[in-house]
Amino acid sequence: MFQAHKVLFIYTESPLHVGSGRSLGAVDLPIQRERTTGYPMVQASSLKGKLRALGDPRQNPRSPLRDAELEAVFGPDTLKADEHAGALAIGDAQILLFPVRSLAGVFAWTTSSNVLARWRRTAALAGVDVALPDLAAPEAEKALVGTSSMLKAGESVVLEEFSFAPVPHADVDALGQWLAQTALPAGAEYEYWRQTLPQRLCILPEDAFRDFCLHATEVQTHVRLDPGTKTVASGALFTSESLPADSLLYAPLLASPSRKQEVGLDAAGVMARVEALLQAVPRAQLGGDETTGQGLVAWRLAGGAQ
Repeated sequence: MFQAHKVLFIYTESPLHVGSGRSLGAVDLPIQRERTTGYPMVQASSLKGKLRALGDPRQNPRSPLRDAELEAVFGPDTLKADEHAGALAIGDAQILLFPVRSLAGVFAWTTSSNVLARWRRTAALAGVDVALPDLAAPEAEKALVGTSSMLKAGESVVLEEFSFAPVPHADVDALGQWLAQTALPAGAEYEYWRQTLPQRLCILPEDAFRDFCLHATEVQTHVRLDPGTKTVASGALFTSESLPADSLLYAPLLASPSRKQEVGLDAAGVMARVEALLQAVPRAQLGGDETTGQGLVAWRLAGGAQ
């Protein structure tokens, strides 16, 4: 029985590639996606593995966890997996804000009513107070924006090569302010982003948002050079897909009392150790291409329903 609940916000500071393996499509190495919606995601196993590695004091000297606490929170390693389960359950990280190139304002943080409804469901589980009115999905070829939006180019909002009629709405301002103060990282270096998020926020028709999530990710071409000729080696050309920088995801964290007898942590204590870990390591590298600066993320924990 889970007795403590929080939500983890994940902000991508560089393109993030959490792969799903080889593909027969146009991109050789695609990112993980939900089956039904096609939205980008990070599977819970990938996220839990990263948090466990960060919590291991042998791998990360900054970890506040002792070895016994690590096993109590995340479970023992594979060789001792039959002893007990970990006390922390982590859900898939789902998309909340997806950045899209804009003719005005450089880029827009886009979302949809479907995404916001799913977010509210998770927020209720995690005890996050989202005291905001429901925003109905805009009509086709229209987009809800804030009253002081920087995305309007004349009488249109132009994202990539698609044009939408802007519909200013005060509730978009309120949502943007809430996300800026609750979901974005709390450091002073994010002050600019917290100030401009309400002006960049754009709620799209659900089909348009899905299409941007499918076709507006970053696709990078990789090659391997022949060391003798300094030309591309035969058969060494491939493409890799990444979630763009400045994307915002969220994942539920659920805790139960520790099952490791010598570590007497209740559910609140387990969650407190996770919070201490995230405070000690406010940034991390997630996913592939670590040596080329990919997958740098900042995170923030919110909520607290018991």
